[in-house]
Amino acid sequence: MRRVLIAAVFAASVTAVPDAQRGASNEWRFYGGDAGSTKYSTLNQIQAGNAGRLRVAWRWTSPDNEIAKASQVQPGNYEDTPLVANGVMYTFTGLGVIAAINPGTGATLWKLDLETWKLGRPTNLGFLHRGLAYWTDGTAERLLAGTHDAYLVSVDIKTGKLDPAFGTAGKVDLTERLAFVERMRNYTVTSAPVVVRNVVIAGAGISDGPQNKEAVRGDVSGFDVRSGKRMWTFRSVPQPGEYGNDTWEGNAAEYTGGTNVWSLMSVDETLGYVYLPFGTPTNDYYGGYRLGNNLFAESLVCLDATSGKRVWHFQAVHHGLWDYDFPAAPTLGTITVDGRRIDAVMQISKQGFVYVFDRRTGQPVWPIEERPVPQTTVPGEKTSPTQPFPTRPPAFDHQGFVDADVIAFTPEIKARALELIKPYVRGPLFTPPSMEGTIQLPANGGGGNWSGAAFDPTSAMLYVPSITSPFLVQLGPPPDASKGNMRLRRNGQAAMPTLDGLPLVKPPYSRITAYDMNTGTITWQVPLGDGPRTHPLLKDLNPPPLGGGRGYPLLTSELLFVAHRGGPTGDPKGEREAPSLRALDKKTGQEIARIDLPLGPSTPMTYVHGGRQYIAMAAGGGGRSEIVALALD
Repeated sequence: MRRVLIAAVFAASVTAVPDAQRGASNEWRFYGGDAGSTKYSTLNQIQAGNAGRLRVAWRWTSPDNEIAKASQVQPGNYEDTPLVANGVMYTFTGLGVIAAINPGTGATLWKLDLETWKLGRPTNLGFLHRGLAYWTDGTAERLLAGTHDAYLVSVDIKTGKLDPAFGTAGKVDLTERLAFVERMRNYTVTSAPVVVRNVVIAGAGISDGPQNKEAVRGDVSGFDVRSGKRMWTFRSVPQPGEYGNDTWEGNAAEYTGGTNVWSLMSVDETLGYVYLPFGTPTNDYYGGYRLGNNLFAESLVCLDATSGKRVWHFQAVHHGLWDYDFPAAPTLGTITVDGRRIDAVMQISKQGFVYVFDRRTGQPVWPIEERPVPQTTVPGEKTSPTQPFPTRPPAFDHQGFVDADVIAFTPEIKARALELIKPYVRGPLFTPPSMEGTIQLPANGGGGNWSGAAFDPTSAMLYVPSITSPFLVQLGPPPDASKGNMRLRRNGQAAMPTLDGLPLVKPPYSRITAYDMNTGTITWQVPLGDGPRTHPLLKDLNPPPLGGGRGYPLLTSELLFVAHRGGPTGDPKGEREAPSLRALDKKTGQEIARIDLPLGPSTPMTYVHGGRQYIAMAAGGGGRSEIVALALD
């Protein structure tokens, strides 16, 4: 086994960071709570003894609802995490409306409709958005956001209008210098940018269903936060003469796209570093047009935010064929390993691993081993003989799908499940796609996803929500050969078979994993949600909670909160578990309180206004989008 060694290739200067960039402890100035995306707050008004008294304090109705009603344009899930700065809440809706809200009453103070919803449906998941970045120099205050039509905008908080000094009339075009780009059709922005040392950095979403091997790249650029001037660009697919170009065989680097940062980023403000979680190249499941390891795809890349130069990188998937994008903001925190304090960066993954590095140097905290993996049988494809496997921490979700993984509530259920999977290729993690159809677990949605993890700086505990849901990857020629030049793509049956609606893999189907990051071990792991306990096949078995539905974490000094959208119960009528906010004991995972919510929530945040602690979250979607704020009764 060969161990991966990662070395720093650039040095960093250290300068002081203004307190204004950190925010007060009673606010929430960053999408992930702070620049390091810990989702942690020191607030403690809500405790184990009173969490059950949380009630809805106010509800803010998104303007998306009226727009959807009048225009027939449908927003997706409302996935913003609101910000609170200097006594005002800010949100970015699915249809691209930026609003300022009174955080004590939910009253709208101002709103700015960017009207991108008039331009057509954005690629991939359509009209959804994951937020804003806040910036201040102590005098000026700005909100920065990427838009569905691929602009970076700056909003003057005092006026609620675009800042005319930024770019052209408040906008910077993110599509400049990109080949094969089609605004909104194959290139959009759906996640918040970050700001470090007066540089604003934005990623982009790129179509997951390309018809041609030629596609737009996911280059990342830094812009001056005041003027919008482009300061640097980091090419996600290195071009001839650049580091990493030799990991692309032939001339594949000249036309291959994707390899983008569609999710959220994190920042070390002291070092001046930004951490970029990159995704898969075009296309997600067939790499016959892009042979090689394909840097910087599925890599965590650390850049100097001022210059845009690479400091270090780590590639978690060589020649990716599983859509195992790094899906979430890296989490920054300080841990103590064998008596040595380490300022670490912890990156969760769709494949169920947590990769842990010294965030200054990129050195793995625990060894990461290159291990042999199954090889492809697909014509024209060439898989990597090995993939990286962290030795610690252990995986937080189930990896791979073999016969022993099928449900076995009764011998009859097990026999029926085995019969259903007979036609498909099965194997351990990194079993490649096939023409017959491969059962992939975790699926392309994870494992972990954009909801990310939460880190407690006082205990060095990391909390990771995840789901267990296999899916099928069957390759074949495009249905219409006249459209595009792809030889093979994901095709045929997409949905994993079920047993009368019952998943074929063993539960739990959703879980929360708590790690002690000082030791790299699991402290506890609990199912999230009841799951299909009432399914007719299980009605006489009285199983324990089986888990179901993704969770979204928030940590305070007292509790772990998990917003839960609910999941299928197995009821023949299709009833689902009610959406809720759950308060858990951080040390054991025991549920302390559960508060039902009117709509399915996204990632919660917390703040104090008028002496009262609130927990607020975007909820719903479509024509029913709201912010729901809870407080003690």
